[in-house]
Amino acid sequence: MKNEYFKNSVGQVATRTYVIPEPESITFDCGKTLPHIQVAYETYGELNADRTNAILIVHALSGDAHAAGYHSPNDRKPGWWDNMIGPNKCFDTNRYCIVCSNILGGCKGTTGSNSLDPQTKKPYGMNFPVVSIRDMVKVQKKLIDFLGIQKILAVSGGSMGGMQVLQWAVDYPDRVAGVIPIATTATLSPLSIALNEVGRKAIMSDPNWNGGDYYDRTPPDAGLAIARMLGHITYLSDESMMEKFGRRLRDKEDYSYDFETEFEVESYLHYQGEAFTRRFDANTYLYVTKAMDYFDLSRETGALEKTFENVQAKFLIIAFSSDWLFPPYQSKEIARALRTCNKEVSYCELSSSYGHDAFLLEEKQQTLMITHFLQNLEEECEKE
Repeated sequence: MKNEYFKNSVGQVATRTYVIPEPESITFDCGKTLPHIQVAYETYGELNADRTNAILIVHALSGDAHAAGYHSPNDRKPGWWDNMIGPNKCFDTNRYCIVCSNILGGCKGTTGSNSLDPQTKKPYGMNFPVVSIRDMVKVQKKLIDFLGIQKILAVSGGSMGGMQVLQWAVDYPDRVAGVIPIATTATLSPLSIALNEVGRKAIMSDPNWNGGDYYDRTPPDAGLAIARMLGHITYLSDESMMEKFGRRLRDKEDYSYDFETEFEVESYLHYQGEAFTRRFDANTYLYVTKAMDYFDLSRETGALEKTFENVQAKFLIIAFSSDWLFPPYQSKEIARALRTCNKEVSYCELSSSYGHDAFLLEEKQQTLMITHFLQNLEEECEKE
């Protein structure tokens, strides 16, 4: 039951699981299959009688199925997009049924490298097949089928979530009315691939990584923490870091002239890295970043315009001015290709100093556009 602690929230929620039946096994892009795929998911709000009010939220690299609400009153923080999902919020749970699942290859309930291999009864580790963004979407589609949703009103997500959004529009054009890719790209850039590789090497160079076989021993926390520190820098902007930290020293008035942590920004990064190791799996980081590296919507067709030829969904594309990880020009390329195909697309570049993290923090600006977009989708779907 909701109380003051859950004010302006969907309240206390629980993660559920769905197991894809073995006869419906999925062949991944790498050519391999798994005999058992479990999907962790959460829902907020209720499906209407026609099951036409469902919105699928897809998460970024470090996210999970817990997008909103609290698992218990003892939770320190709500779900990762709680500022956007809930009663009278952007994704209004009084109007819509919101679905969010942990991605294939994740470490928060959906089958991944830390899951038990039913044949060996040990975690898969590096025996887990390399998966793609398309594979993740295939699994999400199985969940949507299980929930009895014939057509999703909208799919939305930022960063790697935005990649999944685009894949949904391309692979299942008749199953989604609208898509909202935020702070994302249609093709991962060489810069992003390079950053991902440095993060992976940090993990794989940790002696505790042990070729990915560390589940019954000390995990490679040092390597994973460094990978997270590097990744976290890319989520911020020069302006936001100057505003938040400047060149302030931590607990001292002058330089120590040694190699101890002394700047506030250093302390912040160490905290982020250490905290990440308590909630994320190192092998999962390797697999998810590799899936991002492989993401290239135009690889098979040779051009985005050809890739988008058969899409039916309406697009709302959002980018942020200070995002240097997935800069606005990458979102503009998506919008330009869609317009060339005469698809219905709206593009908006929001001014923000938060960098790539803006999609998690700029709820007011996004809410104004997204709520209008969703209302138009509803009206048009009712006419069909």
